[in-house]
Amino acid sequence: MSVKISEKTIVSTLEKLEKLNLDEKLHAELSWCWNSFQYDNNPVGVIEKSKKALELLKAKREENSKAVAKKLVEDLEKIALN
Repeated sequence: MSVKISEKTIVSTLEKLEKLNLDEKLHAELSWCWNSFQYDNNPVGVIEKSKKALELLKAKREENSKAVAKKLVEDLEKIALN
């Protein structure tokens, strides 16, 4: 399984989750998985949490297209939908 996980995408996702006050537990879990991935290069947790973040951010974007950038959703899809 070859997955390109972009630090910029994960950091932007974490920032957006925090800014919009969306699911603090998911923010903490994604942050933990990201730090773990940097240590062991095992992408499973990052991918799993990215899928959940993608669902939340897509829903928020449908509510208000200016709340979440289209590029962030597209970049997150590249990680989550692999």
